Amino acid sequence: MKRNPLSLAIDGAVAVSAALLFNGNVHAQDEEPIMEEITVTGSLIKRSDLDSALPIQVIDADKMARVGIITAQDLVRKVPAMQNFTTPADSVGGGGGGLSTANLRGIGDQYTLSLLNGRRMAPATAGSTIDLNNIPLAAVEQVDILTDGASALYGSDAIAGVVNFIMKDSVDETTISFRKDIPEESGGESWVFDLVTGFGDLVEDGYSLVFSYSHEEQDALAAADREFAETGFITFNSGGQQLYFENSSANSIPGNAYVYTAGYDSLVAAFNPNRMANGNCAAQTTPSGDLCRFDYTSTLEILPEHEKDIFFLNGKMDFNENITGFATVLYGTTETINRIAPYPTGLVPLPLDSDLVADYVLPYLTDDEIAQMGEVGGTWRALPGSNRTTKYEIETSNITFGIDGSAGEINYSLAATISETTIDQDYPTGWLLLEEFGELAGSGAINIFASQDEFGPEDAEILSGAIYSGDWDDTETSQTVLEANAGMPLFEMAGGEAQLAVGFDWRRNIYERTVSEANANELLLFLSKDTPYELERDQWGVFSEMLFPVADGLEFTASLRYNDVGATSDELNGSGDIDEGDSDLSYKLSAFWTAIDQLAFRASFGTGFKAPSMREIGEPLSDFGVTSGTYACPFGAGDARAATCNPGSNQYAVFREGSGGLTFETSEQYSFGLVFTPYDQLEVTVDYWSVEIEDQVDRLTEQEIFDNPDVYSDLFTTRTNLSTGRDELAIIQAAVNVATQENTGIDWRIAHGFDLGWGQLDLGLNGTYMIKSESSLYGSSLGRFGSDDQVVFRNIANFDVTLYHGDFTHTLFLNYRSGYDDQAQTVTTVVPGEELGSGDEVGVQLTVGSYTLVDYQFKWTTLEDSLDLTFGIKNLFDEEPPLSLRTSGAGHQVGWDPRYTDAFGRTMYLRAAYSF
Repeated sequence: MKRNPLSLAIDGAVAVSAALLFNGNVHAQDEEPIMEEITVTGSLIKRSDLDSALPIQVIDADKMARVGIITAQDLVRKVPAMQNFTTPADSVGGGGGGLSTANLRGIGDQYTLSLLNGRRMAPATAGSTIDLNNIPLAAVEQVDILTDGASALYGSDAIAGVVNFIMKDSVDETTISFRKDIPEESGGESWVFDLVTGFGDLVEDGYSLVFSYSHEEQDALAAADREFAETGFITFNSGGQQLYFENSSANSIPGNAYVYTAGYDSLVAAFNPNRMANGNCAAQTTPSGDLCRFDYTSTLEILPEHEKDIFFLNGKMDFNENITGFATVLYGTTETINRIAPYPTGLVPLPLDSDLVADYVLPYLTDDEIAQMGEVGGTWRALPGSNRTTKYEIETSNITFGIDGSAGEINYSLAATISETTIDQDYPTGWLLLEEFGELAGSGAINIFASQDEFGPEDAEILSGAIYSGDWDDTETSQTVLEANAGMPLFEMAGGEAQLAVGFDWRRNIYERTVSEANANELLLFLSKDTPYELERDQWGVFSEMLFPVADGLEFTASLRYNDVGATSDELNGSGDIDEGDSDLSYKLSAFWTAIDQLAFRASFGTGFKAPSMREIGEPLSDFGVTSGTYACPFGAGDARAATCNPGSNQYAVFREGSGGLTFETSEQYSFGLVFTPYDQLEVTVDYWSVEIEDQVDRLTEQEIFDNPDVYSDLFTTRTNLSTGRDELAIIQAAVNVATQENTGIDWRIAHGFDLGWGQLDLGLNGTYMIKSESSLYGSSLGRFGSDDQVVFRNIANFDVTLYHGDFTHTLFLNYRSGYDDQAQTVTTVVPGEELGSGDEVGVQLTVGSYTLVDYQFKWTTLEDSLDLTFGIKNLFDEEPPLSLRTSGAGHQVGWDPRYTDAFGRTMYLRAAYSF
């Protein structure tokens, strides 16, 4: 792979341990020195000097504002330690479900624990994954990112680390802000309004209250609005050849015709009547044998629209000099609307004596084919019915209340949290009803073999009677948490007081899925019904932490936690306990040594324990849409299952299912590093880390299943096409203990501040260098598109420069990702004068180049510091996503990977914030 100068420079920085965490500025005007005291995430011991003992990245509100972060998803994108988190683009035909998540180390978002003020929130799933859409960033004081395993304190879902959103608990003014983002090209505009206010000061008044409200709206971005995303018919050059890649669908407009023997036992003929009549395929389609395949990519929206509202309240009150009460209330709603390609009908039966068969099928059959004809059907793309539209309405509520107190030398905390997340999945339009559409197609009222230009408003009106609009399914996740902890000094040691902290927590999680009448009665074309269920599980844990300052500058910490995870039961279907639950003892040992004032070393070793999610254990067989890629039949002619395949390459139905026989996961993680501060305005940190997970629970990818049909024979099933009664091939992505997963790498940072006399210049370089990311099942995804459908980037790095002078602040922020080897594909050569796709087949694996985004921001503070006016440019150099031929791993987007790139292009924004 050709290395660009930036890549070489970054690798060189790693080689000499030039390292930097995300909080790049060391010393801004009027700011406190770098080693400021912080509330520490990852420890129960109440101290003010643990910020170097633990590998914590601290990102404060000022830093977030300077680099243009206004949502939690923006934050995650800009942290180099984060990889392969769920993005809005994953909701476009993928499994995103309208969520945004965090994922440290790229191991999986289920291994990263997200907290609000150090406490849990209701997960958006049946596991522990939190939807970050409902974090009110305007009310966040700082974000602590612990890049070290913390299962010994927090429990089973902190194997990769912890993200703790620490909220403002006191403000002395009201701030109103508005921001508008406008891409240079059409589509994708957004705006955000924030209000933060409060009153009271806990120290002076004995109480404090903070209230915030945030509203955000994001417009959709259509594939047609961006040249790199506008088609699934792609020509490109590689190895000195012009090549053609195609990701298309046999559900076409004009439709394709299929002739079978009676009972759909064997295929007699397949062709496109419009092509047979005119000699070529129509617009937005391409030839494939005698068929025409549709460019569905050209019709979808590559990023969904969304709208959200978040209300937040944070209060504290002194009951007396020893007891302080606290309460936090969060309520948020998010509405995400994605529009994918118009409905693919699958095979729709046509009466043998119908006019459509007489006019569009029989003229192109031989006498022998007519003699064999027992069934006739067509596949069509319902373009006159508009895009399939899915709306996710997510509602989150989180209430925490409790007390912090002290009794002599003992500090204690008691708290309760009641939280709930509901997700309503609705189908507003574009989804075809089984019986109604079957009647329209069979009668010829809708001519599925007509060209696009033959359909008018009257046809859309006729088709509207066969389009479903309404609820499809709902999920509700609730969590109740009771927790208590206490700490006290034990005895004096050479380096200070030894301290002990102990704690207890209990959680009850309930995950309920209900389905609509249309779902239960299978009213929609080719969609199977889902089984409603209500999963429930209790778990509890006791934990302790001890600090031993054995000498001046040398301390050891030991943490221990016992977890007991109860059995998962289905309360709705009366199936009793589905599994037996499990228990485990996790521990963590860490050390911190200040060798000299300028140099300190830290290290840790620990174990972890993770329970599978309730859905991974107890979900009944459930419809999960269709594959994101298209696949040829994986079975040979001698295999009876070959009869369930459709001709050519197709998307196939996907089911998901849990398993009560899963083994709980265990892990080992360790890290060691250094903190080097030669003088006040320079800090260097380097941390080597390793995470190894045994018995990892996952779902096999569609690619893995189709590539290994003999190994995963039991994961192939059928789904009955309710139009024809024919059983068609489908796969089951069941939850299984798939592998051992091992990830290792280096987190690094350098931060330097310069006092210019007339201003302050702060420079920061930080990143994560991945050494290993390997699964015993999938192999390695490091620097390549792996069998697990994702890429783990070797290098992710940020560089930021901030110049302060008077009332003005300038910030330049650069985000870099190294290149990788793309998913291998079979393509065809381009033959001049011949149809695309008619050339020779060749294998190709592209090298996707490194990707760098540069953002710029200018801020002017005026009116006695009460008004901030900000102008910014995201993606300053208008860097387009590089070409990728991946066909799985994300949503329905083709020609690029939306998980790792920016689809908006150069985007200007303006922000005004007024405080009074």
